[in-house]
Amino acid sequence: MHLDVQDLRNFYYRSTLGRAAQEVIRQQMLEFWPEAKGQTVVGFGFAVPLLRPYLGEARRVVALMPGPQGVMAWPAGMPNVSVLSEETYWPIETGRVDKLVVLHGLETSEMPSAVLQECYRVLGPGGKALFILPNRAGLWSRNDSTPFGYGRPYTLGQLDAQLKAHGFLAGEQRTTLYQPPSARRFWRRTAAFWERVGRSVPMIAPGGVLMVEASKRVPAPSGGLGVRVRRPISILDPKPEVKPA
Repeated sequence: MHLDVQDLRNFYYRSTLGRAAQEVIRQQMLEFWPEAKGQTVVGFGFAVPLLRPYLGEARRVVALMPGPQGVMAWPAGMPNVSVLSEETYWPIETGRVDKLVVLHGLETSEMPSAVLQECYRVLGPGGKALFILPNRAGLWSRNDSTPFGYGRPYTLGQLDAQLKAHGFLAGEQRTTLYQPPSARRFWRRTAAFWERVGRSVPMIAPGGVLMVEASKRVPAPSGGLGVRVRRPISILDPKPEVKPA
């Protein structure tokens, strides 16, 4: 079940906790992808809080928002790049995307397999996808006061299996958002400390969000002879003896 776009906007842009989550996840994304010069960048779900760093240098930025969620104009004060889209039929040509960011688009969908098929279709050769999902073992997936408390949370193993089943090759994986999902002043003041500790010693507490980079696996072309030769000729075989008639 998708959240309403107004609820997502209020969380990420109008709440202290949402702005903190946006900052942490975006910083991690930039460690995966520090630039996108001349590339086509697409976000699906509610990825607009993460896409702003690419607006100035990317060839094209598109924010796809699924119909059950709704759409909002973005970015503010600039030409709109948001598009209302069907979950399983994106208005993007096949193989055109260099970077794809999926945030609140997979775990809330009732058709995750079809969403992954669209992700695979639109990625071009050498393209990368970044899947950002609630961690089943983290605190954020257990708190429905944030968007990460809705839908199906994943473990790294579950997400990796899903990606492999749909033709993706999982690459770098990490967790983030170690701060508690609380708007109380103490936790907001110590949020940076918990993020540093979590990244340094991740076994103390699991991060609330999984981030997995994946690339598109292209099957090797099939070719050659379809009939097996029973007794191939080899130039290394000894020359047969010729007897006079």
